[in-house]
Parts: sequence; C-alpha cells; structure tokens
Amino acid sequence: MAGESSIKVTITYCAECGYEPQTLALTEALMKAFAHDLTAIELVPWYEGSFDVVVGGNLVHSMYRDGGFPEHARVVEAVRQQLAAAQTA
Repeated sequence: MAGESSIKVTITYCAECGYEPQTLALTEALMKAFAHDLTAIELVPWYEGSFDVVVGGNLVHSMYRDGGFPEHARVVEAVRQQLAAAQTA
C-alpha cells in the first residue's frame, strides 16, 4: 500500500431502485484513479432511493441533499483532497 494514508470510500445505494450500474461505474472510476491508494471501497446495498458517497468519513454526496448521482470527477477530487490531507498530517 502506498504511504501511510488509510482512506476508505463507502457508497450506499438503493438496491431495490436498481442503482447497481451507477454504483459499479463509480467504483470502477475510483479503482482506475487510485489503484492502491485506497484502503477500501465499501458497497452498502440500502433502500429508500439512497445514493450516498462517504470519503474518509466525510459525506461528499447525498442523493437526498444534492439530488441525482455524483459526477465521478467530484468524488475523485474529494478522495485526492483526503489523500493530500492525510499525507501532510
């Protein structure tokens, strides 16, 4: 694993809504962008129309709060910021 950082991304998605394609697409984008820099990408099947993305304990996207699905670039940037903060800490 690169460095001492331990950044986990959690994607909570509505399984009964059929949000698996969006979940897997975001997971793939994260895997391609960060390969070994993430501790984990956790996928949590949920319900009630949810699609939330948490990076290092910070909620970076909530379908309830922000509407729709997040742009992959926005989530990737949030991870980059967390990694940079972890390296300077």
